[in-house]
Amino acid sequence: MEFTNLHEILRSLYDEMLPLSADMAAVAKGIAGLGALFYVALKVWQALSRAEPIDVFPLLRPFAIGICIMFFPTIVLGTLNAVLSPVVQGTHAMLDGQVLDLYALQEQKDLLEREAKLRNPETAYLVSDEEFDKKLDELGWMPDDLVTMANMYLERKAYDVGQEIKEWFRNLLEVLFQAAALVIDTIRTFFLIVLSILGPIAFAISVWDGFQSTMSQWFNRYISVYLWLPVTDLFSTMLAKINTLILQRDIEKLSDPSYIPDSENTVYMIFMIIGIVGYFTIPTVTGWIIQAGTAGAGGGLMDKINKGRDTAGNIAGAATGATAGAAAAGLKNLINGKSKK
Repeated sequence: MEFTNLHEILRSLYDEMLPLSADMAAVAKGIAGLGALFYVALKVWQALSRAEPIDVFPLLRPFAIGICIMFFPTIVLGTLNAVLSPVVQGTHAMLDGQVLDLYALQEQKDLLEREAKLRNPETAYLVSDEEFDKKLDELGWMPDDLVTMANMYLERKAYDVGQEIKEWFRNLLEVLFQAAALVIDTIRTFFLIVLSILGPIAFAISVWDGFQSTMSQWFNRYISVYLWLPVTDLFSTMLAKINTLILQRDIEKLSDPSYIPDSENTVYMIFMIIGIVGYFTIPTVTGWIIQAGTAGAGGGLMDKINKGRDTAGNIAGAATGATAGAAAAGLKNLINGKSKK
């Protein structure tokens, strides 16, 4: 089974498990309803205790979240996926274009390499059976000719074995490269399914006072994980473009008979290894695009704590300086009084 089909299976898996988020809405509505009751009661009690008019607008927040929970798959996931899907489709189209160019250039380079070896009498018999048979016919049956024949067979066999080993190693790296992309896509699908199914619970918890940042963090994490796929496509596009530039350079230089191309595809294999390692940096890079950090109430509380600490330190420093200054002034007056006496 091709890796493309496996990626399509992951897409269909996500689409099939997405409706399960509606099953969690019943539990989430109970949690949100209880939280809304306490939230509204607390705000109203605070306003009455301060003899202030009740601000109705902040009290609408739990009800708005409740509507999002009731229609979670349509309102939240439908809107998010509709906005983010063009990004995925755009980056995937870029990758398809580069891969098609890469395959075409690779076939052209292989053909030019074969023609270059056929032009060289020393390597023509290695790639062509006709040239090999022709060179055997030119030899006689003298002992020297028999030794030359044996060497030709050994060289031909060594060349074929070497080409098979290089092709096997190249195929292995390509499989590992595709496997790394599949690992990232599988983890991404798992995270999206968990966030989608338990999303109503996160929304319900955000109704409770002190957990308002839960909903914003859910949005941050969902968007960040969703962007793993576009970043993966961009990374693959970059690698394909690098290999395309290398192939174009080799094709341009193959017109020179003295030029020896990289027949072992060493550069290609090096970039395949870089790609395998680079795939696992995608979650970190995606975190730079959208910051899924602590925001909202928690962040504000820490800012207030830090400001209070700095203010307390400044006050303590000022008090210490004033005390030291008063003590020094008293000591100076005492010395001056004694000297006058």
